[in-house]
Amino acid sequence: MPEPARDRRVRRSRAALMRAAVALVTERRTSGVPLSDIAEAADASRKVVYQHFGDRDTLLLEAGLDLARRELLPHLTTSPKETDGRERALAVSRHFAEHRVFYRALLTGSCAFALGQELIRLLLPVNRKGMQELYGDLLDPQAIDDMATFMTGGAASLVTTWVIEGADPLDPEAFTDRLLSVTSALMTAVHPATGTSDMEAPQ
Repeated sequence: MPEPARDRRVRRSRAALMRAAVALVTERRTSGVPLSDIAEAADASRKVVYQHFGDRDTLLLEAGLDLARRELLPHLTTSPKETDGRERALAVSRHFAEHRVFYRALLTGSCAFALGQELIRLLLPVNRKGMQELYGDLLDPQAIDDMATFMTGGAASLVTTWVIEGADPLDPEAFTDRLLSVTSALMTAVHPATGTSDMEAPQ
């Protein structure tokens, strides 16, 4: 059945607001952009913003997640099977380097905790799948889930610190090497045979 016209309008309106939020936060280098400015940039009313998101923090949170879903997640979930761990880790580093101004504004603002938690939830299934492929015959499901959660949270903490405190310009290649080095050490501790330089790095 064709999508109802109202549903299409709602989706377009939400998308316009989220993209306007990314653009204005990036331009002004702060998450303190008035809702009225975001609404104006998206050619929407403040009432529409409140209807869709409720408040600015929720809008910024959803804008950050939407950006990651659109531009990062496809590199991790639809890339060719032969793509190695370094390429996937590099995709993560490049994404956050490219959008550093936007993410740094959010990760130092009032929605920082919520964004960090939701990004972990977004990327956790990718790492859980990788852990399952590596340790499916060695660890029980709970241990695999714990490993994936630990690795995803740890990588998220490193990325956050890099985005906020890293020297300009950020160097995705060097940061990817750091991620892989930590990942390899941890993997070797769990099972020596898997601790190699081309391991799947946590996303």
